Amino acid sequence: MTVGVPDNGRANAGAPSALNDADGTARDENESTVLVERCDALAAGILARCRSRKVKIAAAESLTGGLLADAFVRVPGASTVFLGSAVTYDTAAKASMLHVDAGLLAREGAVHPEVARQMAQATAELYRQPHYDAVIGLSTTGVAGPGPDGDKPAGLVYIGLAIPAAFSASGRAQTIVRELHCHGSREEVRHQSVLSVLENLSELTDNSQE
Repeated sequence: MTVGVPDNGRANAGAPSALNDADGTARDENESTVLVERCDALAAGILARCRSRKVKIAAAESLTGGLLADAFVRVPGASTVFLGSAVTYDTAAKASMLHVDAGLLAREGAVHPEVARQMAQATAELYRQPHYDAVIGLSTTGVAGPGPDGDKPAGLVYIGLAIPAAFSASGRAQTIVRELHCHGSREEVRHQSVLSVLENLSELTDNSQE
């Protein structure tokens, strides 16, 4: 899955005019507003469907650093569904807190599809309680930029979604990993990652009700 923003490069080199500055600022603010509104709508729908199924949501975040949690808690009443987010930005924290395979992290680094899979599964277990019917586990790991991380380019992101049987089309629990190739600034990559998690989760929870 590829997400990104268009490259609105200017034709003329050198310092941009005040008009271009104003236009660029307005465009950036408009794009940011649209993205936030889109995330709000997706999160609200996801929370409503999970509430009706008595399913909870938890997250483990690396590059998004809490932005995914914010997308949920912005919605009034989110506390009835959203349990929390473990921000395991440090590689060692992924191993010690989430029990991601330390050998895998040493060999491949944190930006790897199997790391995203293990993070998603681990966060579902971390937040599970005996009185919860089911917990969805979400994860984000990737390179926000501005530059690459070794041989991993900026914008390479993996998201994980551990889906319980209640929301699985097959009727069995499953963990899905998606590879993203985001574009733009560091903040744009981080926000695009959150949007992609919400879009994927929205589709999965919506399809399960058909």
